[in-house]
Amino acid sequence: MSGASLPAKRWWIILPLAFITYSLAYLDRANYSFAAAAGIDHDLGISRSTSSLIGSLFFLGYFFFQVPGGIYAERRSVRKLIFVSLIAWGALAAVTGVISSVPALMAVRFALGIVEAAVLPSMLVYVTNWFSRRERSRANTVFLLGNPATVLWMSVVSGYMTQAWGWRVMFIAQGLPAVLWAFVWITVARDKPSQVSWLSAEEKSLLERTLAEEQKTLTPVRNYREAFRTLTVWKLAGTLFFHSLGFYGFLLWLPSILRHGATLSMVNTGWLSAVPYLGAVIFMLPCSWMSDRLQNRRLFVAVPLFVAAVAFLLLYFVGASNIYLSFGLLTFAGILMYVVFPPFFSIAPEVLPRAVAGGALALINSVGALGSFLGSYAVGYLTGLTGDPASSYLFMGASLLISVCLACSVGRSQQTSAQQLVSARR
Repeated sequence: MSGASLPAKRWWIILPLAFITYSLAYLDRANYSFAAAAGIDHDLGISRSTSSLIGSLFFLGYFFFQVPGGIYAERRSVRKLIFVSLIAWGALAAVTGVISSVPALMAVRFALGIVEAAVLPSMLVYVTNWFSRRERSRANTVFLLGNPATVLWMSVVSGYMTQAWGWRVMFIAQGLPAVLWAFVWITVARDKPSQVSWLSAEEKSLLERTLAEEQKTLTPVRNYREAFRTLTVWKLAGTLFFHSLGFYGFLLWLPSILRHGATLSMVNTGWLSAVPYLGAVIFMLPCSWMSDRLQNRRLFVAVPLFVAAVAFLLLYFVGASNIYLSFGLLTFAGILMYVVFPPFFSIAPEVLPRAVAGGALALINSVGALGSFLGSYAVGYLTGLTGDPASSYLFMGASLLISVCLACSVGRSQQTSAQQLVSARR
């Protein structure tokens, strides 16, 4: 059944809710990079190695609580889980602006990772409940755009805020909106089509019937243990792990890398840091549209990652000798690492039944979070140790090449996954 015949209202109600929620999560996750560039290490007496650890502690908490959050969202309620998470992460982000000790900062960053752990798997479950297979990459793109779109304006605003008022005001001002949004979310959001009043009975029936028909084409999976044993799940987890080694090293330390390459004010650093995210906003939707049209997710994951890897390896040789070429390659790599997210996160719901797909997505993302932790720590550590980001470029490029190999090994067809499930049962 064509996705074009399904009610269009979903795009204007469900996706803005998901977009804003995910945007606020990314705001409180990524602004530490500007605090690091603006002098939080000096103010709190943090060493370079400790700074790398603090910047990455978020992902350690994120790693441990992905699967419980994804399973709760799938079995119980995305709406209730996100409501509690919004209040918790907004409060923790704001508290970051008033703490004065290194242990307290470490505890808050770790706790922030815990309360944000459920966000991505919950949003993916939410989209799966409302959008068909032929729409899913585009639907994923709309809410995942909350990532680069947020970092885009945050880079500029944070640059001004830290220069004018310091990093403490930035954390407080950027944490409180999540608490306020929680009450809008709980008022408007609903978990499934049957729970809303803005669809007619016929529209609800059509949507639910379309989603149910898709489930019939998938091989039944009895439980999470069986789903977690499938080879495709672990290939996807490995792909995201090595992608995250490069991606979050880039995301968390880009402002510091830019300030190393040239004498820049925080305002100028903010403007330059925004450019890769502007490119991501522009290119994510066309790539996801082509992914939906061709129904070849693997192509739109492996090719961009390969080109991004080449860009990082070229950066290793260019170094800081040409700031314009270096910045161009950094921008290119950042855009390409972003565009893979929508097609990548569309794969698991297309090969696993809805009853276990959320848990599988959470497992995949938790392994990716471990890569995020290691990547953000390694890039910060290598840059601090050598005083130059060149070794970090080599590390990020090599990580992406491994991710490409794993992405290429993921089968295109549901028949491949069915065979894997049969093998897992044996």
